[in-house]
Amino acid sequence: MKGIVTAIQGDLRKQMAAEIRGAEKAVTAAIRRAGGGLKADWRGQIMGAGLGQRLARTIRDRYYPKGGESVSAAAVVYSRASKIVDAHDRGAIIKSRHGFWLAIPTDPAGKGLSGGRVTPGEWERRTGIRLRFVYRRGQPALLVADRARVTKRGRAVASRSKTGRGAVSAIIFFLVPMVRLKKRLDLARAVAEWESKLPSLIVQNWPETGSD
Repeated sequence: MKGIVTAIQGDLRKQMAAEIRGAEKAVTAAIRRAGGGLKADWRGQIMGAGLGQRLARTIRDRYYPKGGESVSAAAVVYSRASKIVDAHDRGAIIKSRHGFWLAIPTDPAGKGLSGGRVTPGEWERRTGIRLRFVYRRGQPALLVADRARVTKRGRAVASRSKTGRGAVSAIIFFLVPMVRLKKRLDLARAVAEWESKLPSLIVQNWPETGSD
């Protein structure tokens, strides 16, 4: 019967500590790479779907721990406009919160004060024009501005003519009971793709033997 005796060269504790440090660096770097890649993919999907740069910029990322490295490192990718992004990701039916109509602004309505979608109340306060409701059977109802003037930029404003010359009735809003959004994003697919890349990213970022 033969016995085999082996000896570990060097300080075992130092070697184990070096391996742990290597693991912390590799995992943290891989998580940051995957988190940044996922954020870029989500932003790319939003832009590609024609939803605009403003919505794309709501996609943010956070990393834990906030300082240092850890084998338990984690990334959180999220949207600061999560309800809007989620609606386009799932495909959703949007109804008025008050149970009546959804007001869809036309080009003559212009933008809201914050740069977003203008509401009928805000439009009336801004222009001083009272909107007139027009019901149409089987078609979207309308909110119309009478005695309005359309500017060179295509925006409806109050007419300054005392005689009514050049004044028009402009459609400012379409009113619909609901809007069905198509599914335009696939965020879960991007998550799965970056999760599948994590093992190889960890290996790629693992320090070479003997280095810190």
